[in-house]
Amino acid sequence: MLSKLKKNFTSAGIAVFFVSIIFTDCNGKTKALPSANDTIPKIPAKDMGIKGSFSAQTKITFDSILIKSFLDSFPKFKTFQKDISSFYKGRNYAYAWYDDSGMIEPATNLYNRIQNIADEGVLNPVPYKTDFTTLMETEEVSDSISTMIELMLTSQYLAYAKNVWQGLNEKQLLTLDWFLPRKKITSQQLLDSLVSGNNILENSPVFKQYNLLKEYLKKYKLIQAKGELVTIKADKKTYHMNDSSAIILAIREQLFLLGDLAANNQSAIFDIELQNGVKSMERRFGYKEDGIVNTALLAELNHPIEKRIEEIILNMERSRWIPVQLNNNYLVVNIPEYKLHVYENDSLAFSMNVVVGKNQHKTVIFNGEMKYVVFSPYWNIPASILKNETLPAIKRNPNYLAKHNMEWNGGNVRQKPGTNNSLGLVKFLFPNTHSIYLHDSPAKSLFNEDKRAFSHGCIRLAEPKKLAQYLLRNDPKWTEEKITAAMNSKTEQYVTLKDTIPVFIAYFTAWVDKEGKINFRNDVYNRDSRLAKMIMENPGL
Repeated sequence: MLSKLKKNFTSAGIAVFFVSIIFTDCNGKTKALPSANDTIPKIPAKDMGIKGSFSAQTKITFDSILIKSFLDSFPKFKTFQKDISSFYKGRNYAYAWYDDSGMIEPATNLYNRIQNIADEGVLNPVPYKTDFTTLMETEEVSDSISTMIELMLTSQYLAYAKNVWQGLNEKQLLTLDWFLPRKKITSQQLLDSLVSGNNILENSPVFKQYNLLKEYLKKYKLIQAKGELVTIKADKKTYHMNDSSAIILAIREQLFLLGDLAANNQSAIFDIELQNGVKSMERRFGYKEDGIVNTALLAELNHPIEKRIEEIILNMERSRWIPVQLNNNYLVVNIPEYKLHVYENDSLAFSMNVVVGKNQHKTVIFNGEMKYVVFSPYWNIPASILKNETLPAIKRNPNYLAKHNMEWNGGNVRQKPGTNNSLGLVKFLFPNTHSIYLHDSPAKSLFNEDKRAFSHGCIRLAEPKKLAQYLLRNDPKWTEEKITAAMNSKTEQYVTLKDTIPVFIAYFTAWVDKEGKINFRNDVYNRDSRLAKMIMENPGL
């Protein structure tokens, strides 16, 4: 392979790269770039952190024409041609991955990362992985090969960054109905970080969930490799405290392997330790924590490990898309979790159950700025509901409007403020083109369901008063008593927040919680399969 690479470079009119590249050190002595008689340091054991600073040397250089020759030999990297040329031009074609002692540590660590890229949840093949491996592991390194390695490292660095840190492009995300703000990171920014020694490889520019999921990807792949999980064939519908059977043994072992039990005492009796383990799994999967193994929980225990691995990979991909750091204070609604999370100073302040849109009325994935709290709101019936539900109901029953506390408002229908209003006693507006907002609801029983996709797209809150108090906490005139009175006044009142707060409507079916436990949720809108198909069809470079 190396002879082929050399031939390709020679055909570009270059017999050799810098037969004798020398420079003067601080003592006035001359040193040569590692030549044909030198060897690349042995690739160290797997090290997934990129340590050390990148080379700031300026005296070891190469001819600019070699960039074109290299890219002609490896055309898949031509997508980075402009960035590579600009990068090396800016440093006068000085090597970035070598110093006067040879190849620097980040080079071998990048190599190890790419060799183990499956740990990053990347399904696309590494471009020219065989060539890269051959170059990095060769014992003889001439000046020409050193330059090939230099350009290969930079190209692989950019390819790695694109596949691992950026994922699908913005156009592809729109086809998935993902309207959250896309993380902005350009190849030039990556290269600037490379040359400035900011160690961007060590501090991966991805949302913090990415690396948390990455650790579980390793764990689940290890479980898969050992083949220890079995299909549990139940002999009854439920198992609970004091039950005893061989099935209890299997359930206990499965919970131990998945991390819900710290130890396996090998008991066939459903004891308190097993009950706590069951509750742990129920919590991770969004079920009521009753400590009973029912049909639904058994189905989760029997879910194929390869599907769990796929779910982790898909949500690692989603983590690549969003900003690395959000504002200090923000709200997040995770649709599959049916939860609102309130973050203050980037730490979780509290959470509450929510109801989201049913499958035919999907809640949109996007973001906005919370600006208004509206007490005792009217509900202006949306045009689609008016046409498909309200008007047909009025035709069937002339007293429908009065019965439901509704009235005509010009050519539209609205529901008056009150306890039976579909928006409840308060709503929260973050103006957007999707006509989605957060609001109270008179249908309180729905918040006790495990799966809560019941709305027409807007998001119903289990504890709306708590959110109102939080948003108005810095306004002394809005005491708890005044908020309660405004909610029950039956007179609509808009309150403009002094400081807007970002709201993110997101979609994660797997994530790691603050206790370090991995959570899974049902793919309520069947988005995982679409994303999996797109990733498999995405050629990468």
